[in-house]
Amino acid sequence: MKKGIITFILIPFLLFYALPAGAAEKEERKWQDETIYFLMVDRFSNGDPNNDFKVDVKDPKAYHGGDFKGVIDRLDYIKEMGFTAIWLTPVFDNEEKGYHGYWIKDFYNTEEHFGTMDEFKQLVKEAHKRDMKVILDFVVNHVGYNHEWVNDPEKKDWFHEKQDFANWTNQTEIENGWIYGLPDLKQENPEVKDYLIDAAKWWIEETDVDGYRLDTVKHVPKTFWTEFASGVKGVKEDVYLLGEVWSDDSKYIAEYEKTCIDGFVDYPLNDHLRTAFAEPDNSLSWLFTSWDRNKVYYENPHLMGTFMDNHDTVRFTRDAISKNHHPGPRWKLALTYMYTAPGIPIVYYGSEIALDGGEDPDNRRLMDFRTDKELIDYITKLGEVRKMLPSLTRGDMELLEEKDGMAVYKRTYKDETAVIAINNSTQSQKVVLDSSQVEEGKELRGMLADDLVRSEDGKYNLIIDREQAEVYILAEKSGLNIPLIAALAAVYTAFMIFIFLLWKRSKKKKAE
Repeated sequence: MKKGIITFILIPFLLFYALPAGAAEKEERKWQDETIYFLMVDRFSNGDPNNDFKVDVKDPKAYHGGDFKGVIDRLDYIKEMGFTAIWLTPVFDNEEKGYHGYWIKDFYNTEEHFGTMDEFKQLVKEAHKRDMKVILDFVVNHVGYNHEWVNDPEKKDWFHEKQDFANWTNQTEIENGWIYGLPDLKQENPEVKDYLIDAAKWWIEETDVDGYRLDTVKHVPKTFWTEFASGVKGVKEDVYLLGEVWSDDSKYIAEYEKTCIDGFVDYPLNDHLRTAFAEPDNSLSWLFTSWDRNKVYYENPHLMGTFMDNHDTVRFTRDAISKNHHPGPRWKLALTYMYTAPGIPIVYYGSEIALDGGEDPDNRRLMDFRTDKELIDYITKLGEVRKMLPSLTRGDMELLEEKDGMAVYKRTYKDETAVIAINNSTQSQKVVLDSSQVEEGKELRGMLADDLVRSEDGKYNLIIDREQAEVYILAEKSGLNIPLIAALAAVYTAFMIFIFLLWKRSKKKKAE
C-alpha cells in the first residue's frame, strides 16, 4: 500500500513535466498586454428607457439614449471579442446636448441621461468581474459653455482671459486659448489645480476605475500634469494615464512623457496606418519607420495607444469606401498590424462592423448590433492570438521584408518568436526567409489561417494570398513527440499500478 501512495504522490509531478515548456508559468499582467475597446456612452447601447428624456436619434447632436445599463448589458459582447479593457467618454454631468461628455457641468456627478453614480459603480464592478479594466475620459482643460463658475465673480481668476487661437505653434496660446469658445481653466491657480486633482482622485477612490484618458493634454501646462500624475498614482499605484496630444510630431508628444503620463494616443502612427491600409498596393514601410522613432523618443513605447480612428476623426471605413474598396479586408489587415505590432490597440466602437461615418458628429452614429459577424470573428481570433503570445505585447520587433505592400516582421520575447506576414497587395506574394532571419530546422505554424511552413534547406517559403495576413509561431517540427509520449505513458502506467494496488488491498481485506 505504501508503494501505491508513493506512486499516487508522483503523478502530479509526472504530469507537470509532461506539460509543454512555459505552460506552468504565467507572468503578471501589464498595461501593454491590454486591448482597449473605446465607446461613446450615449451612442453605444440603450439599456434603460427611463432616462430617455430629450432623446432624438434623428438629431446627430442630441442624446441618443445610450447609458450605463446598456454598457453593462454588452460587457460580455465586448469581452468575447477579446478586449481586456474599455475606455468610456466622460460620464460627468454635462450641459444640454453634451451627449459626448466634454461640456462638463459638475465634476462630482454622473450625467443623468447615462444613469446614477451607483449604476456607474456597478458598471465598473461588472467589468472587473470579467477581468476587464475601465478607463475613464477625464477633462481638465475646460468646462461647459454655461458652467456656473463662468459668471461667478469669485471664480473669475479660475479662467484664462477669453481669446481665440491666432498661432497654433505658440505654446502660450495653445495653453491659454479657449478651444471652440469653451471656458479655459487656469491650472496655474492653486485652487483650480487642487480642485481638478482632488476630483480625479475621488473618482478612483469612489468607483475603482483603473485609468484615465487625459483630454487635450497639450492645452494644459506640463507642471500641472506632473502633479496630477503624482496625485492619482498615490491613490492607485498601477493606474494607467493615456494622454491625448494631438500632433504629428513624435518628439513634441514625447516631451509630455516627462510628466509621468504613461502613454499617448499615437497620432503620428495613425496617419501612416490610414494611408497604408486605405487601399491595397500601398507601402507599409512608414509603419516600421514610425516604430523606430518611437523607440528613440519614448521611454516605454510599448505603452503607446495605437488606433485607426476615434470620435474626433472620420471613420476609417469612410477612407476605404471613398477609394472604392470593400472595408472588410482593409480593416482585417489594419487590425492585424495593430494587434501584432508594439503598442496597446484601441478599437473604436463600431469598427467591428465596419461602421461608416464622416466628420463629427457623423462619426458618432448609434451602434448597430444586428450585423454580419465576419469581422467580429476575425477580431475575436486576433484577440485570442494576442493573448496567447506574449511576444506580441512584450517582444522586440524586427522588419524582415517589405516591398510593394507585402511586409514580414518578427516579434521575439524570451524563447518565443512570432512571425507576422501582411499582404497589402492585389496579388499573392511569396517571401523566402533564411536562417539569418529565422532559426532553421523548425516550422512556422499559422495561428489565423492554420498555414504551416516547414524549414527546407534552411529556408522558409511564405506564400500569402492577396489582401490576407497570417501570424506564425516558430515551433519544433511536428511529428511524434517521443519525450511527451514517454511521459504520458509513465503517468498512465503509474496510475494503473496505483489502481491495481488498491484493488489488491481491497480483495485482501475481504478475504480476511
